[in-house]
Amino acid sequence: MHPFKPHAVETIAELEMISYVSQLSNKKKDIVIVDARKPIWIVLSGSLPGSINVPFHHFKKDKKFALETMENEFGVILKPNNVLDFSQAKTLVVYCNGNWCRMSPEFIWKLLDYGYPAEKIKYYRGGMQAWQLLGLTVVK
Repeated sequence: MHPFKPHAVETIAELEMISYVSQLSNKKKDIVIVDARKPIWIVLSGSLPGSINVPFHHFKKDKKFALETMENEFGVILKPNNVLDFSQAKTLVVYCNGNWCRMSPEFIWKLLDYGYPAEKIKYYRGGMQAWQLLGLTVVK
């Protein structure tokens, strides 16, 4: 199953996700772990270590919010007339609640609509459900 065809967004599992989390703890600056869930889910179940919350519904519906987030958090350069330069774009590792949840895919589809390079996006399909099921560290 590949939810992002024809785009080459890589789907990752727990071992790859653990690797990205540890790269963050080693101060790797070209990676951002994005929790695409609505904030209430973070209150209810916590989040992955080092992740930032970018609610998919705000990103999807509010262009100003999306552009500011890409510029301030994702390394995208905003040029005049809202032209986006992705030459310095960070690798985004995106997750939500689990494989039954549409928040990450909707967030990723919007990133792709803006022109974010598919090869710079990783999708952790297992999300919080798989992470917690395995007893991995959660930040409250």
